[in-house]
Amino acid sequence: MEQRERWQKALNDLTAKHKERRSRFVTDSGFDVAPLYVLNNSDSLESRVGYPGFYPFTRGVQPNMYRGKLWTMRQYAGFGTAEESNVRYKYLLSQGTTGLSVAFDLPTQIGYDSDSPEASGEVGRVGVAVSSIEDMKILFDQIPLDAVSTSMTINATAATLMAFYIAVARSRGIKESDLEGTVQNDILKEFIARGTYIFPPQQSLRLVTDVIDYCRLNMPKWNTISISGYHIREAGSTAVQELAFTFANAITYVKGAQERGMDIDAFAPRLAFFWGCHNNFFEEVAKFRASRRIWAKIIRERLGAKNERSWMLRFHTQTAGCTLTAQQPDNNAVRVTLQALAAALGGTQSLHTNALDEALGLPTERTAQLALRTQQIIAYESGVADTVDPLGGSYYVESLTDQIESEVWKELDHIDKLGGSVVAIEKHYFQDAIAKEAYRYQREIELSDRVIVGVNRFQIDEKGEPPVLHVDPSLEEKQRASLAKLRCERDNTKVASALTELVREAKSNTNLMPHLIASVEQKATLGEISKCLRESWGVYQDS
Repeated sequence: MEQRERWQKALNDLTAKHKERRSRFVTDSGFDVAPLYVLNNSDSLESRVGYPGFYPFTRGVQPNMYRGKLWTMRQYAGFGTAEESNVRYKYLLSQGTTGLSVAFDLPTQIGYDSDSPEASGEVGRVGVAVSSIEDMKILFDQIPLDAVSTSMTINATAATLMAFYIAVARSRGIKESDLEGTVQNDILKEFIARGTYIFPPQQSLRLVTDVIDYCRLNMPKWNTISISGYHIREAGSTAVQELAFTFANAITYVKGAQERGMDIDAFAPRLAFFWGCHNNFFEEVAKFRASRRIWAKIIRERLGAKNERSWMLRFHTQTAGCTLTAQQPDNNAVRVTLQALAAALGGTQSLHTNALDEALGLPTERTAQLALRTQQIIAYESGVADTVDPLGGSYYVESLTDQIESEVWKELDHIDKLGGSVVAIEKHYFQDAIAKEAYRYQREIELSDRVIVGVNRFQIDEKGEPPVLHVDPSLEEKQRASLAKLRCERDNTKVASALTELVREAKSNTNLMPHLIASVEQKATLGEISKCLRESWGVYQDS
């Protein structure tokens, strides 16, 4: 009897006597997990996965990966006023953060100034309040913009926030070509999963493409869009849906740029992606590996890119906020560690680790430091960065990588048949599919089919509350006073002229970035600019 047959018989005999822990073992995306994985001798693993740094990049985008350069350690941060956030940024840089990641408050995300009635109660709550170039100057005070990589998590108003950043750099005599960083600028996933959109899809896509085109010509070191699966996953999707829906959006962005006359190889090397990382460890590692292989095939074989750098999927990872629990929050440090390790083993280029108290509020300085230390210990003490793709060749990981890829292609085919991302959004396909999976996941928790430690098993009586960062409500008044001073001291005639020009160009096909920069340099505010565009284009209402 062959060894495999002997093992199978022993397994059957054992399970007949003693039931396994579950009747069915599955990943978060529903893939069955076999009790054992063995090498499939019918094909060559080497030919399928390739080598790191070469097409199809399954094993990584660089030949030596972290042996040459570690991932960028970003800590997503921003709260209250620009002054408060500036202090936090300097602290994080002093503690070893290698890139800044800016969180903006809700009014900033949807185009309202801090003194707008619509902003009441939300100023500085979930990020920093930025209404003008003066706020942006304070936010980056004494931070060398030509030496620090900055990521800005902003979408509907991404072009205006980019204009603020560029204008601040210019005011310091820094060339735009020296600026390095990323702007999220992914509006389609807002229609799908987050909801911080303003304008209708077509006008929103125009702004996305304007940023891509402007940076292509003026900012060669800047990643013009971070095409984001993270928020799709946070809303409740599976890992397969996270990849498929994000790639469908990416195809839409690339085609939009091509329709504007841009050569794909002139902008594709600066496209970036953004994935979440959840608790199902091996599925997440496999997801990251599959994502590189899928994108390489899409952009080379479907979209026609010829430059090898265009084929590389470079991505930022954030550990999963939706997996954090308010109950026994210290447990979140363990969850974040597992997720960060999976991201490193999966070959991320950039990583943010959530703080353990983020289910309760914004991170305190202490918990933000611990989150950063988690990355640093993995990078410098664990040894996982010493070889390329350490889990490559694992029977289980390779099988999962293949399964995920196969299911993503099926989902992409279905989206193509619907008519692409914009049509799928209008038909509520994405939204309904995510809602269905979110409901399934929640029911599994409620029925205890899925164990969440400290929530539906291993509960304890918790006394007292951990320290939580509280944003001072008086900052709204401070922001209102600051804006009143700005409007009083600026040349309002020049502001009106710049905004009139912006409105005129919004009705044409001209790239709006130069006009946005001109407006903010005259000290037009975010809310004033957004109001002009609302009046020109209208506001999107989900049906």
